[in-house]
Amino acid sequence: MSDGNRSSPVAFGVFLVLAFGWSWAFWGPQALVETGYLGSSPTLPALGAFGPSVAGIVVVAWRRGRAGLSDLARRAVDVGFARWLWVPILGLFPLVAAVAAGYARFAGAGLPTPPWAGAPVALPVAFGYILLLGGPLQEEFGWRGYALEPLVDRAGRLGGSVVLGLLWGLWHLPLFYIPGRTIYYQKPIWGFVASIVMVAVVMTWLYDLTGGSLLAMLLVHTSFNWTTWAIPVLDIDPGSLAFVIGQFVVVAAIVARWRSNGSGLRSRVRPGSEG
Repeated sequence: MSDGNRSSPVAFGVFLVLAFGWSWAFWGPQALVETGYLGSSPTLPALGAFGPSVAGIVVVAWRRGRAGLSDLARRAVDVGFARWLWVPILGLFPLVAAVAAGYARFAGAGLPTPPWAGAPVALPVAFGYILLLGGPLQEEFGWRGYALEPLVDRAGRLGGSVVLGLLWGLWHLPLFYIPGRTIYYQKPIWGFVASIVMVAVVMTWLYDLTGGSLLAMLLVHTSFNWTTWAIPVLDIDPGSLAFVIGQFVVVAAIVARWRSNGSGLRSRVRPGSEG
């Protein structure tokens, strides 16, 4: 990483204030109403999820100007990485969930009926919807477009991924108090954060291998969210446990690989065969 501006503590602090401030300004009042701390709040547009991407774009524009924005745009359409990487980008989390579903059935636990049952066309439609409006586009220009590299600069690939995962998970906090957010509401936040930290490690691995492709990050983020919708293993205890164990096994393999070849990100050039 050659750009020293990326590692500015002030810039990173501004990023966090903008990312959390933007999102929590939209989500916070509703959460406070639902918990009884506010009597009412104005109806706000559904723009809260855009906080990280707004923050990333603003800070990149501030620190690197037009060249930085051009780099973000280029990376958002970058498909110049090794072809085999499409397999883990799109298929890793569905594979882990499918194995978890198989274990749940073996353990005698029936999976809930998936939401697309009887209408398989919903699967690609949902993937597109999730990509555009279900988190990835609203977040990834911040989390991986800006924040990952300065964290890895300071703490290495594993440490930077863990810190980013913690920030990413805690950013969702107000959603755990809003009844309409069914995948978060009244769920244990620390279990969610632990899972997100593991997802962050996987995404750093793929970020490194793809030379910093934001398109890859958008798609793997979409794949994870889509998987938890399409294969509802998280709705039953055996499936949820197996899914988390599967994530842990993948992360352990990645960390073992990292320990054999250093802790920093490779420069943004086309990756070779090592991972």
